[in-house]
Amino acid sequence: MAATVDGNRVTLLVSGVEYFPALEAELDAARHEIHLETYIFENDVAGRAIGAALARAARRGVETNVMVDGFGSSDLDAAFIAELRGAGVNFLVFRPDNSPWIFRRARLRRLHRKIAVIDARVAFVGGINIIDDMDTPGHTPPRFDYAVRVEGPLVARVHAAVKRLWALVTATQLRAGWRRLREMGPFSAPRGGQRAAFLVRDNIRHRSDIEQAYLSAIAGARSEIIMANAYFFPGIHFRRALMDAAARGVRVVLLLQGRVEYVLLHYASRALYGTFLDGGIEIHEYHKSFLHAKVAVVDGCWATVGSSNIDPFSLLLAREANIVIEDRTFAGQLRESLVTAMAEGSRKLEPKYWQRQPFPVRVITWLSYGLARLLTGLFAYGRADEFT
Repeated sequence: MAATVDGNRVTLLVSGVEYFPALEAELDAARHEIHLETYIFENDVAGRAIGAALARAARRGVETNVMVDGFGSSDLDAAFIAELRGAGVNFLVFRPDNSPWIFRRARLRRLHRKIAVIDARVAFVGGINIIDDMDTPGHTPPRFDYAVRVEGPLVARVHAAVKRLWALVTATQLRAGWRRLREMGPFSAPRGGQRAAFLVRDNIRHRSDIEQAYLSAIAGARSEIIMANAYFFPGIHFRRALMDAAARGVRVVLLLQGRVEYVLLHYASRALYGTFLDGGIEIHEYHKSFLHAKVAVVDGCWATVGSSNIDPFSLLLAREANIVIEDRTFAGQLRESLVTAMAEGSRKLEPKYWQRQPFPVRVITWLSYGLARLLTGLFAYGRADEFT
């Protein structure tokens, strides 16, 4: 697991309302190099604004590298991509072959992380895709999500990670783009007083770094754990860690998705509610808008913001990235935002919630749980037994 680094300035950005203007401003200020990775890149209001900023940068001579996921961005218009490439943007698709007729677990190893690094000077990491947060049919906009803006020595690690993946993908796709990457050293001078770490999840050396960071923080918790996660289907070790924390008197609060997006995961995750509620864990379901956050605060001094859900897809298959911040001021800001969101947009479930569920709902829930376990065993690997 990556070590923390001192001397950083980490700024919390709440939803696209704060994230997109900050990102666009840095893209317009870029002088040498841009790296942007995202799972979803939509040709909508937000996508066109960020795309235009990327094109402007490329036209003025900035080396502009964009990588999207082949599944998450499968609907991105070819004309839009051609426009970016025509402006000089280097555009790559991670695992472009996503045919539903290919039954290999490799097709589930997606690029799910959301990162931007500008001039090796400032980085953005979080859970926000390049998609219009205000276009949420059936929901009250904007989507509820977070990102962080990072300055300081930690940017060097983020920069190295995006360069490594760019080189790997260009090599495997037999492209020559990797040869054009500038050899520029990141600005490593201190920019603030915050201690932070950059964590990734991949399928080689860092298969459990993000999960282990969570488990370590949960094991060390003494007073409170607040966790917001869009897709929450934790494995055995993670469930036990939360239950153990609650048993020793720690207040454990889960802010989870109340709206149905993926039916199977929606019902499968609810099979765990009864155990959590009986163990003294609070569950708040968010209904105001679409919950897409993947964040946590522990004891008001440890926080994480990133792309990793607590489910088999994120913890066993996808490429993910999180920032861990050990700073009371930052953790306090994130905690305040979560508490406000719970007060304004969620419903707290009563301990007897599970027992009051209609019989047909319980049947669907447990069938979904069994199918989710089966699929995890079929398509995951390595630590899949922890989820089954």
